[in-house]
Amino acid sequence: MSTRAIFDASSDFHDVIRTIPDYPKPGIMFRDITTLLASPEAFRSAVDTMVAPYRSEGVALVAGIEARGFILGGAMSHQLAAGFVPIRKKGKLPHETIRVAYSLEYGVDEMEVHRDAVAPGTRVLLTDDLIATGGTAEAAVKLLRELGAEIVGACFVIDLPELGGRRKLEAMGVSVKTLVAFDGH
Repeated sequence: MSTRAIFDASSDFHDVIRTIPDYPKPGIMFRDITTLLASPEAFRSAVDTMVAPYRSEGVALVAGIEARGFILGGAMSHQLAAGFVPIRKKGKLPHETIRVAYSLEYGVDEMEVHRDAVAPGTRVLLTDDLIATGGTAEAAVKLLRELGAEIVGACFVIDLPELGGRRKLEAMGVSVKTLVAFDGH
């Protein structure tokens, strides 16, 4: 597949997402959205589709999870006329932060957000490229709620339903929307 795959109204987002077997470790099927991002038509369509349900929801901030969530979140913020909040890995933010540890599909990490990034009661939309086990997104929701955010929803390009992340967020009372689902890891 060309990284500049033609994408139009009849296309499926599956068609512009590359799968890389055994990355970052054997048995993992890595779903790579860089091919979607490289297609102006697919990228625009993905962002437009992701923001559509939230246009009248009073979203004040879009929170993007490092790193691909920054790309999506910036574009979504622009479309919603909202601000953007980066949720980063530990040690990457220069001001006072709050932090939470979380489990990944293949490890453990910590993420943080600036303590003053969200005022209590602010309506926030969370985004990232993929929801798998939900550990990263769950940690992001906890951080945002600790700051007093009202989570409007969470949206992702890809869902890996067999890993249960969507169910985990929904059990926390967060509405989840995705563009495509892939079987397996």
